[in-house]
Amino acid sequence: MNDAKIRISHVDKVFASRGKTVQALQDINLEIRPNEFITFVGASGCGKSTLLRSIGGLERHSAGDILVDGRAVDSPGIDRAMVFQHYSLYPWLTVMKNIKFCRQLKVVSDTVNSDADVEVASGRADALLNLMGLSAFADAYPNQLSGGMQQRVAIARALMPKPQILLMDEPFGALDAQTREVMHDLIRHVHRLEKSTILFVTHDVEEAIYLGGRIVLMAPRPGRIDSVYDVPLPAERHQDMKLSAEFLALKREILNRIRETSGMSTDLELLEQLSRSAPA
Repeated sequence: MNDAKIRISHVDKVFASRGKTVQALQDINLEIRPNEFITFVGASGCGKSTLLRSIGGLERHSAGDILVDGRAVDSPGIDRAMVFQHYSLYPWLTVMKNIKFCRQLKVVSDTVNSDADVEVASGRADALLNLMGLSAFADAYPNQLSGGMQQRVAIARALMPKPQILLMDEPFGALDAQTREVMHDLIRHVHRLEKSTILFVTHDVEEAIYLGGRIVLMAPRPGRIDSVYDVPLPAERHQDMKLSAEFLALKREILNRIRETSGMSTDLELLEQLSRSAPA
């Protein structure tokens, strides 16, 4: 893929602790195009989050190469922003100040055209507040917001510097089902508007299918890419598509493969045997 935004080649990651080593990633190879929305699924311990953090420069891979626009990733950069499951907002700052925080750091460190930067930052922060439906809460503090609203603030803050790549590590995992659906449509809308490349880690197969253009299924022990699926849905999506035959067939295929790669049994006789052997 000559126009790859992100190129991952033969990446390994080994953690060492107390004289023992654990291989978290083994021979990861993947190419991602500009403006793609890629979702990652797999059983716990398959290295999804480790891979995402390595792309973000928050982890140093042990071997191989991770290139963004042909440049090696060896540290965080303003071209990549990360959104975590926990909102990580500054509780002493208002919504607006949380969103503008990273841009203000840049202004402080850059004395040239700082007034212009402040004006641009204020305009973009206002636009992001409106996009996230938070305009009425600009002066509120995080503890005055619901979980879904706090995550929208976190996403707006990540988008503030106009990152080319948005890395999302189970960002909706703590939300209720109804709020998650709202957030799904919101992040797809953001993807269309910002035209960023989004990499999204989740344990929820439905979420992976609804959001992604491609799904990367990872297998554990050691973490590796098992399969890559193209999602047979149009770019414009709505929640009723989750009931379509194509959606359900892909969900069934991926769930079965996750069970196979993780060693989870689907043998009903074995499960019945286990139930019979349980103490009364």
